[in-house]
Amino acid sequence: MHAPLPSVAVPAAIGELNWTHRLAALGPRFYTELPPAGLPDPHWVATSADCARLLGWPATGWQTPEALRVFSGNALWPGMRPLASVYSGHQFGVWAGQLGDGRALWLGELDTPQGPMELQLKGAGRTPYSRMGDGRAVLRSSIREFLASEAMAALGIPTTRALALTASTALPVRRETTETAAIVTRVAPSFLRFGHVEHFAHHGLHDELRELVQHLIEHHAPQCQAAPQPVVALLAQVATQTADLLAHWQAVGFCHGVMNTDNMSLLGLSIDYGPYGFLDGFDPGHVCNHSDTQGRYAFARQPQVAYWNLHALAQALLPLIPGDEEAAAALLREALQAYPDRFAQAMLLRMRAKLGLREARDGDGALVDDWLRLLAATRVDYSIAHRRLGEAQLPAGAEGLRDLFLDREALDAWLRRYRDRLAQEPEDPAQRRAAMHAVNPAVVLRNHLAETAIRQAEAGDFGEVQRLLDVLRRPFDAPERAADADFPPDWAQHIEVSCSS
Repeated sequence: MHAPLPSVAVPAAIGELNWTHRLAALGPRFYTELPPAGLPDPHWVATSADCARLLGWPATGWQTPEALRVFSGNALWPGMRPLASVYSGHQFGVWAGQLGDGRALWLGELDTPQGPMELQLKGAGRTPYSRMGDGRAVLRSSIREFLASEAMAALGIPTTRALALTASTALPVRRETTETAAIVTRVAPSFLRFGHVEHFAHHGLHDELRELVQHLIEHHAPQCQAAPQPVVALLAQVATQTADLLAHWQAVGFCHGVMNTDNMSLLGLSIDYGPYGFLDGFDPGHVCNHSDTQGRYAFARQPQVAYWNLHALAQALLPLIPGDEEAAAALLREALQAYPDRFAQAMLLRMRAKLGLREARDGDGALVDDWLRLLAATRVDYSIAHRRLGEAQLPAGAEGLRDLFLDREALDAWLRRYRDRLAQEPEDPAQRRAAMHAVNPAVVLRNHLAETAIRQAEAGDFGEVQRLLDVLRRPFDAPERAADADFPPDWAQHIEVSCSS
């Protein structure tokens, strides 16, 4: 029996909070209710002003001692109701059985100017779904998740958010070495995953499956209710949202690292930042997760893996389609076709924008593909190449771009085709450069930037975490410190991130 946590006052800067518990209304078959296991003697590491504003809070003033207790798992605000949800899933393509929130606790849904937002503590101790784990998160991985959540949001990529990061040196956690315990407060319209649906389908719990999907449609996809087959319409919507998300990832050069079905959001959000990475040199075969020895989740494979995961979701939804099973399966396959069609369109749209092309013309796909082949041939830095392509719109600006390539003749041949294409939609070069810089980030969260912040934080200095957060909030602006947008240092080649990261 877990002892209840004390209730503490909400900071005056926030005012009254209105909590709802729509997920909890589904009943205890969907979760286990229990309090978090707090951090002893906690301290703030960082907070996100942007995420606070998303909730309708001020940027500052809410970080009181009472709030620190709440976001380190030692107290609750009135109306919070902590619980861990159950789900299952496929991990590295293999059915893994029951999983669930093994180190995350849902606190409830908060009314915000953006609609209901769920708050969740990650790293708040063992739950019935922790399996052999301790339910804790370490400072290293928590900094990575905190920064990535806010960096992706600033890039315009759908994502869960991070409000706060707390830690405690009084609670050592054993991983490869002894590390510092930490808790990230995560925010999202919903943390429901493909794995939630798979769990009830796999165990033949069709009544519960129906309740869960009805909850999802009612609260997160109400437009599907009027469709002839609401469940089929829901799958098509999830497929479309997932296609848009993957186009975002591929266009910006983001590698998730662990695209298991339990790490796939039913709302098309980036979720569960573990061994992720942004590309340095462009390598379609890049594997950012040191644990992924087979390369299942290599960068270029991500779109196809998402499609595979959608098929697993469709299989889980099959019991909810009335009538003949073969006809039902055909309906779901048709809904899944929304994914490849939408992904191809969304990807080409984003790559056109990265190349400064506003209009759709025949041959654009080939031009984009050949550009990516050029980058891949000698692993040209992905982010820097696109920024310099923007600079190449101005007189003499192409020299900086040409410096990136060993085979300049191949680049020059491509540039001639590219300039011929630009001539088909004349625009002021400075305006085109500005438009390209607005979609090609100057700064992304490269591993070495995160690693530097982590090393300083582990030494007790959290200033670099906050500084880097401030830089990542403005990814398309030229950074004050040129090193943030520069090539990675040589030592960055030796950084390894794995599922424990």
